[in-house]
Amino acid sequence: MAKTWFITGANRGFGRIWAEAALRRGDLVAATARDIGALADLAAEHGDRLAPLALDVTDRDGVFRAVARAHAHFGGLDVVLSNAGYGCMGAVEEMTAEAARANFDTNVFGTLSVIQAAVPLLRAQGHGHILMVSSIGGVVSFPTAGVYTATKHAVEALSEALAGEVAGFGIKVTIIEPGSFATDFRASIAFAPAMADYDGVRAAVMANFKPEMSGNPQATADAILKVVDAETPPLRLLLGTGPLPLIRQVYARRLSVWEEWAEVSAAAHGQR
Repeated sequence: MAKTWFITGANRGFGRIWAEAALRRGDLVAATARDIGALADLAAEHGDRLAPLALDVTDRDGVFRAVARAHAHFGGLDVVLSNAGYGCMGAVEEMTAEAARANFDTNVFGTLSVIQAAVPLLRAQGHGHILMVSSIGGVVSFPTAGVYTATKHAVEALSEALAGEVAGFGIKVTIIEPGSFATDFRASIAFAPAMADYDGVRAAVMANFKPEMSGNPQATADAILKVVDAETPPLRLLLGTGPLPLIRQVYARRLSVWEEWAEVSAAAHGQR
C-alpha cells in the first residue's frame, strides 16, 4: 500500500534522494523547498503523485499551512520527514549571536514547527511516523562545530521526548543520524569569520575527515524505506559505517570519566 509523505528540504541532498526513492516505488509525496522551481523536474516526471510546496521552515505560519495543505491534498499523511537544515561552522568564540540564532531558528525551531503542525493531524488519524534528520553531530560534538552540533543535540532531545509523548496515539518517531556522506551539504554551510588562533584546531579537525570516509548518499534510500515500512521502527538509526565505532569510543570514555569521579558525584548528593 502506498504511503503518503511530507518532506521538508526536498530540493537537494538527503531530502531529494529520499523523495525520489518514495516516488519511484509509487508513494505520494508533498515535497517542500524554499525555491519551488528546484522541484519542477520531479513534478514533470511524477505528476499528481508529487505535491510541490514552497516553504521556508523559519516561517512558522507557513509550516502550519503547508502541512495542513499536504494533509488535505492527499487525505492524510503517513510519514513526516523533517529534513530542512544547514550547518553553521566555527569555533564557539568566533560565532556571532546572530549566526547562532539563525541556525537554531532553522534547525531547531523549524523542526519544532513541523512537529507541532503535524502531530495534531497524525493524532486525529491514529497513526503516522515522524522522521527527524539529526546527524552524528547530534550524538557527538566536535571542535569548530559547536553551534551546529548544539542544534542537532536539541533535535535529538526533542525527538526522544516526543517519542514518549505520542506513542500512545499510534505515532512513531525515528531519529536519523547520518555520518559523513558525499552530498552537497557543504553548499549549505555558513562559516563564521575565522580567527587565526583556531587555525590549528581547524586543521586537526579537517585532518580527521578524509574523502574516502564519506558514504554514497544514494545508498541511504533503502535504509529509510526499510525504517518507514517497519512495524516497530527504531528510535534511532545511524547511517554509514563511521558513526557506531566513534560512538563506542566516545561513550566508553564518558563512562570511564563518570566512574572515575563517582565518589565525588555521590558525595554531592549530601545527607538528608
